[in-house]
Amino acid sequence: MSILFKGRHSQAETYQKSWWLNLYFIAQNTLRQGVHSLGEMWRTPAASLMTIAVLGLSLTLPATLYLVVKNVQQVSSGFENAAEISLFVKTTSSEQETNSLVNKLRLYPEIDQARFISKQAALEEFKLASGFGQALNYLDENPLPSVILVTPTKRHTSAQAARALLNKLEKERNIDFGKLDIEWLERLNALLSLLRESVITIAFLLLTSVILIIGNTIRLSIMDKKEEIQVMKLVGATNNFIQAPFLWTGIWYGLIGGLFSFISIVIMTWWLESAVSHVAGVYQTDFLLQGLTFSEFIALLCVGVTLGLSGSFLSVKRYIDAIEPDKI
Repeated sequence: MSILFKGRHSQAETYQKSWWLNLYFIAQNTLRQGVHSLGEMWRTPAASLMTIAVLGLSLTLPATLYLVVKNVQQVSSGFENAAEISLFVKTTSSEQETNSLVNKLRLYPEIDQARFISKQAALEEFKLASGFGQALNYLDENPLPSVILVTPTKRHTSAQAARALLNKLEKERNIDFGKLDIEWLERLNALLSLLRESVITIAFLLLTSVILIIGNTIRLSIMDKKEEIQVMKLVGATNNFIQAPFLWTGIWYGLIGGLFSFISIVIMTWWLESAVSHVAGVYQTDFLLQGLTFSEFIALLCVGVTLGLSGSFLSVKRYIDAIEPDKI
């Protein structure tokens, strides 16, 4: 019995070693084919560089539009958080009633902050902003009403929620009327939405063209090596073995094209940074042009590799399967 179990144990060890050995040979062969395909690209530098440049520039345009949307959203996010409702207090309201109203508004769950501006403070602010300080001194009485500036919470900064809050606040007894200037914010959000849809549409068209370009490049490479493929099939090579180098070529095209696109975006961002800083200085604000983050850079490379692999896969499945030794 001991001899029988010993034989079984030896067979199990042999199976386990062979499994690891097969996995090692598969990984080694895959790596070797990848290096070989990179060497094939190196032997035809002009054609390879042209394909990589086309792929890289095709990735650069949608990525640049994505950065435009990203930076515009950065600017508009500050406006959305600053959406305020101006409530004009009735002139007949006493100071005690006004203070009670302000304290009441601060208890609203929809309101983040309520700030009271008295009639005198509003007049002083208007003098500084308008430049008519000397002329306003001749007024018999202050024509400006007291104002309560209400800042909604983040959940109520949208146009619909802010309007509902305005209608609710105007029902307060000591409020004359309210003002909500949010139409410009709706227009900005509509433009951002249009820009996002444009980016998606342009990206879809360009990336589809990239797949077709890579597919055609791999097709020409397959046709150029048609006799070599026929000989390989005569000696017993499988379609998967023959297809692997061409698939690797598509992966290398996508990877290097993604790096080319990233470098182009970095150069473009650096070139435009001074112009953006100048425009921000004119408006007396600080704005830092955002580029691609590390995760976005990895995503760009993954998109490039996916496109290269997809284009090459479409070609090899169609053309290599159609090549047979009996057609020599």
